Amino acid sequence: MAQPHDSSMYRERNFIKVKRALISVSDKTGLLELAGALANQGVEIVSTGSTAKQIADAGFPVTEVAKVTGFPESLDGRVKTLHPKIHGGILADLRLAEHEAELKTLGILPFELVVVNLYPFVETVASGAKGNAVVEQIDIGGPAMVRAAAKNHANVAIVVDPSDYAEITQAIANEGTSLELRRWLAQKAFSHTASYDSAVANWLSQEYQTQTDSFPENLLFTAEKVSSLRYGENSHQAAALYKDAGAITGLAGAQILSGKEMSYNNYVDVDAALRAAYDFSQPAVAIIKHANPCGIAIAEAGAVDQIASAHLRAHQTDSVSAFGGVIAANRIVTERMATQVAEIFTEVIAAPGYESAALEILQKKKNLRVVLLPHGYHRPNVEIKQISGGALLQESDGFESLDTSDWKLVSGQAASAEVLSDLEFAWRACRSVKSNGILLAKNGAAVGVGMGQVNRLDSCRLAVSRAGERATNSVAASDAFFPFADGLEVLIEAGVKAVVQPGGSVRDDEVIASAQNAGITMYLTGERHFFH
Repeated sequence: MAQPHDSSMYRERNFIKVKRALISVSDKTGLLELAGALANQGVEIVSTGSTAKQIADAGFPVTEVAKVTGFPESLDGRVKTLHPKIHGGILADLRLAEHEAELKTLGILPFELVVVNLYPFVETVASGAKGNAVVEQIDIGGPAMVRAAAKNHANVAIVVDPSDYAEITQAIANEGTSLELRRWLAQKAFSHTASYDSAVANWLSQEYQTQTDSFPENLLFTAEKVSSLRYGENSHQAAALYKDAGAITGLAGAQILSGKEMSYNNYVDVDAALRAAYDFSQPAVAIIKHANPCGIAIAEAGAVDQIASAHLRAHQTDSVSAFGGVIAANRIVTERMATQVAEIFTEVIAAPGYESAALEILQKKKNLRVVLLPHGYHRPNVEIKQISGGALLQESDGFESLDTSDWKLVSGQAASAEVLSDLEFAWRACRSVKSNGILLAKNGAAVGVGMGQVNRLDSCRLAVSRAGERATNSVAASDAFFPFADGLEVLIEAGVKAVVQPGGSVRDDEVIASAQNAGITMYLTGERHFFH
C-alpha cells in the first residue's frame, strides 16, 4: 500500500500543459480530429495497435507503445500496455520532487493526457455472443490505464468519452488542463470503469450461474444520466432520468421526436402504458392516467387498420378519463390512429414507430410529446424497487406461458371460444391495473375498470359504475381472489356473464356457490397478478 506524504511536500499544480499523450481506443469516433489537434499543438502521441495505425495512416506522427516499452504486443494483444514505462508515466505524482527524480532515474517520461475507451463488452453481449467471444471483450489494460490516470488526476487528464474531445483540445490549445477539469474527468472515468465492471460481473453471474437462487449475492447496477427533469412528482422535488448502462431497449433510451419536455410523471405513466400494451401479442393500445389504465383494447376482428381500431376502442373504455392521458401502442402508429389521437388532448404517445403522415399530424400538436422506441419494448426480467436502506428484487410478472386450458371451470358451462377469448383478454389486461383490480371487458376491449381500492368490493362497484350499461353480458377478471362473495355479487347483479379469478380464498366455496346460483361461468387460474 502506498504511503501518504506530508501535505507540505506537494507542489501546487493547477493548469498543466500537455506535452505527451497516450491514446488507446476501441471507439474510433473523433480519433483523427483529436490526433490532428494534438499534433498541431506539438503533443507527442503514444498509441497502441489499430489506434496507432489509424493515426499513422492519416499522416500524424505517432509512437507505438512497443517502442516505448521495448516489448512487443503479445498473446493476441492481451499484453501491450501493462508495463512500468507506461504505468510509471501515468501514475507519477509530479507534485512530489522525489517522483520527478525517480522518473528521470528510471528513464520514464510522464503523460499529461490519457485517452482510453474500452472493448465493446456490452455491445458484444447484446449481439447475442456467448462464451469465449464475450470473454475476449473483457478489457484488462484499458481499465488499468483509466483508473491509474483517474487516480493521478492531479497531474493527468483522463478522457473516456469522445464527446469530451472538443473540450480537452480547447484546454490544450489555451492554458492547459485545469485541476477542475481533471477532477471532473476523473469522476467520469471511475463511473465508466464501475459501469463496465458491473456489466462483466452481471454477465458472469448469469452465464455461469450454479446456485439455485436466481438473484446475485451482490446487486451491481450502474446507470448513466440522460438528463435533468424539470421536477419530480411534485414541483418542489428535484428529479433526473438515468439509463441502465447495459440496456439496449426501453423507455429510458427512447427518442423524443417532438412536443414538450418529458416530466417525471410522464415517464412513470408511459412505462406503465407500454407494459400494458405489450402484454398482448395482438395489436393493442393502452391509455394510462396516474399509472392505471383508463382504456385498454386490442384490434377488432377484421379491422382494416388494426392499431387505429385498438386505439378507438381503448379510448371508448373511459373517454372522460382519457382526457390528458398517456397512450402506448405496440405497433407502428398509422395516419388514421394519429388523426384520432389529434382530436383528444393527450400528454404523451409512445410507439415502436410512426408512419410519416402520422408523425406529421402528431407533430402539429405542440404540447404532445411523441416518443419513439427505436428498438421496441421488452419488459425487464427482474424488477428493482427501492426501500429505505436497500432494495427489493423480483422476477417481472407476465404471461409468457398463459394457457387457458390450465384454468379450472368451477361454475356454469364451459365458455365458448368467443367468451374464452374475452376472458383471456380481461385476465391479461387486469394485470396492469393497480391492486385491488377488477376489469370488465367485452369483444377484446375493457369497458370498466376498478383500481387501487383498499377492498375488492369497492373495486367491483367502481368497475361496474364506470362500465354502466356495458356491464351487461361483459366478462370480468379479478387480479386476486374474492375474499367474500359480496364483490362477485355486485358483478353478477350488473350483468357480468363470466368471471376469471385466481381462487385460493378460505371462502372459495361460498364464492363458487354464489356463481353457481347465478348460473354464470367462472374459472380459477391458480395464479394471481397483484400490481402494487
